[in-house]
Amino acid sequence: MRESFGPAYAESFARDHVMAELGGRTVMEALDAGWAAKDVWRGVCAAVDVPAHLR
Repeated sequence: MRESFGPAYAESFARDHVMAELGGRTVMEALDAGWAAKDVWRGVCAAVDVPAHLR
């Protein structure tokens, strides 16, 4: 996420942005709930259209 969003925004995004792709959770909530990091990243990519070379 830092590579895609930059270090400051990545932390804010992970903490504050609720996504339907993560079951109505933030990145941090999904990880805390036991989601695999790879699955969380896939949800982020789907939600914000991360460029293919960063997926």
